[in-house]
Amino acid sequence: MKKIKALFTDIGGVILTNGWDHICREKAIVKFKLEPDKEEINERHHLTYDTFELGKIDLTTYLKRTVFYQKRNFTQKEFKDFMFLLSTPFPDMINLIREVKSKNNLRTLVISNESKELNNYRIKKFRLKEIIDGFISSSYVNMRKPDEGIFRMALDISQYEPDEVVYMDDRMMFVEIANSLGINGIQHTDIESTKQKLQSFGLKI
Repeated sequence: MKKIKALFTDIGGVILTNGWDHICREKAIVKFKLEPDKEEINERHHLTYDTFELGKIDLTTYLKRTVFYQKRNFTQKEFKDFMFLLSTPFPDMINLIREVKSKNNLRTLVISNESKELNNYRIKKFRLKEIIDGFISSSYVNMRKPDEGIFRMALDISQYEPDEVVYMDDRMMFVEIANSLGINGIQHTDIESTKQKLQSFGLKI
């Protein structure tokens, strides 16, 4: 086994809660009393979200298409502020990445599907630059998982061989894609099993 030199990781579901998933949307629908329009909002979301995550439209445009396609009794700012507040950290995982990075002298990169405004907010709010060296985010690079290209881009930018990298993601399909490229992919389900998996690659915890 080659020495591991880099740790790649997702953000949502690993370091932080997801930025704007179905649970977040449901909370927003309840908060802003949008239940009568729920089906229409979710349909519009599914038709628009790929474009949003790829950075081809901004948050204002996304909300115009999905929520503010008709007059509302609340503002876009109120809705955006609520979206941002839904993000919370997993402090134990943030500390784990910090420790593994330091003890093993690793470079760290994020590979994530995130819209630009939410991604920027989350990076700044939770000080992710303290533990992450670079962000290969879908809205920055106009590619999104499951496109193999976003993994290949991370390898090219980092200049590590696939077998010198461990990639963490909570979604098994993305782990499988990483594995298919020769990257050591592990599915994150809980911190203790993730520690064991990292140790299996010779990393100090």
